[in-house]
Amino acid sequence: MGYGDIMKIETSGASDHTAGAYGKELRAGVPASHKMAKDDLENMEKYKTIIENVAKSYDVDPALIAGIISRESKAGHSIKDTTPPGWGDNYYAFGLMQVDKRWHKPRGAWNSATHLEQATGILVDLIKYVQKERPSWSTNWQLKGAIAAYNMGYKVLDHDDLDQITTGGDYSSDVVARAQWYKENLFKSCIVESFVSFFWPW
Repeated sequence: MGYGDIMKIETSGASDHTAGAYGKELRAGVPASHKMAKDDLENMEKYKTIIENVAKSYDVDPALIAGIISRESKAGHSIKDTTPPGWGDNYYAFGLMQVDKRWHKPRGAWNSATHLEQATGILVDLIKYVQKERPSWSTNWQLKGAIAAYNMGYKVLDHDDLDQITTGGDYSSDVVARAQWYKENLFKSCIVESFVSFFWPW
């Protein structure tokens, strides 16, 4: 993918705050993020095709989109029964990837390709913003910085403080850990298909 390798990004996973809110048995760390991603898998599979299509259009890893969807809406589970459906964060954020209406005008149905296109477009804009603000960072650190910015807005903190003011103090690390799990368990075929196409383009 053009914006970094999600599998090579350093991550500490979910914080105590995020893990504890999910269940008392969870403790901070990558295993907690993986469990939360796994628990969202059944719902996430419903959106696999549109995630892959949108990811291809924006040259973004589909696993990253899934990681954000899991963190933001539990793959739709936490927002499907609101009135009207699709709203979270006290009705400020909309859709699977929770586009904030205070900064963007939400487009499409909450679980549609149109919504994912808008949200992924916002993410790509943030990646380019971080690339401009931190040109000396590696591509992978720029990507992680953009994931944090997806939660906290157009801000870029230093490496060690990247998640300092994100929700739960762990947004980018948790999303990266969830994305890594989805890369291995939902989108692994994308790796195989790319390998086959490289050697046998017909």
